[in-house]
Amino acid sequence: MQSSITAEELNLLIEQTYKVEREFSELKASYAYLQETVEEIVEFLPNAIWILNGDNSIFLQNSQAKKLKELLALLQPRSDDYEVSFDGRSYLIKSSTYKGKMMLSATDITEQKRKENLATMGQMAAHLSHEIRNPIGSISLLTSTLKKRVIEQNIPIVEEIQNAVYRIERIIKATLMFSKGVHANKAPFLWSDLEASLKSAIGYYGYTKEIEFNFPTQKFIINGDRDLLEMMLCNFIFNAIDAIELDEEDEGRVELAYEPDERYHIFRVHDSGIAIENKEQLFEAFKSTKVKGNGLGLVLSRQIAQAHGGDVSFSDTPKKCFKIMLLK
Repeated sequence: MQSSITAEELNLLIEQTYKVEREFSELKASYAYLQETVEEIVEFLPNAIWILNGDNSIFLQNSQAKKLKELLALLQPRSDDYEVSFDGRSYLIKSSTYKGKMMLSATDITEQKRKENLATMGQMAAHLSHEIRNPIGSISLLTSTLKKRVIEQNIPIVEEIQNAVYRIERIIKATLMFSKGVHANKAPFLWSDLEASLKSAIGYYGYTKEIEFNFPTQKFIINGDRDLLEMMLCNFIFNAIDAIELDEEDEGRVELAYEPDERYHIFRVHDSGIAIENKEQLFEAFKSTKVKGNGLGLVLSRQIAQAHGGDVSFSDTPKKCFKIMLLK
């Protein structure tokens, strides 16, 4: 015959049941909080994170991983870090396993690799420029002597050689400046002096069409590095000449307009030449939008403007225009 449960024992059993239920609820809430915290931490990370079950199904992933869901198929667990190229970008892949789960992370290193490649290209270009500089200097000197001695009919040939040498010298100077960095030695000078230098440089550049050049007529003083500013404005003018040379029209126009405000000297460069293609590459080093460009002119021009407390921007509405700002 079974003994009956007393009321006291029943109350104790009920109390223990409630206690277990409370502890289970607290444990469940703690687990949910822990899981939510882990998800927030994973979401906060800048790289793509996947945590996989033993059957490779996804246990947890962040929003970056969701955007790169097709990349996951290319990944594999490895003891060492490795790189993967996907959709035009580069990713550094890391993996680890713990208690039957595997974590994969993908970090976008495209910009880092681009800077490393630029640094390598800059070093190589600087080395080549140093090697080329001496023979180019000799050619320049010899052509100056040759021009005085050749018959008149051959002078245009010598001048064409001089123009070609001038272009090479500009490329060498730009390459060396890019590798060393832009440093402005500022001093006040008249705009008219810089204008005279620009007109002289245009004469050396060489072009085949009838081009009208319009320069600012105002008289003003600029506090800046005259040599650097001459290089910067020459870049824009020469780019304009090249655009006109490629145009179907027999004539062209280059306008360098000036408008001051309280803080800046503002220049705007317009030309009647062909439109610019691949505008997104305008200010990327070694990526030229011109057939015969070296991809450094606009990059250096922006750096020169920034060294003078300003900047360079481009707009093609309502017409093609570069805006140059220099701090007064």
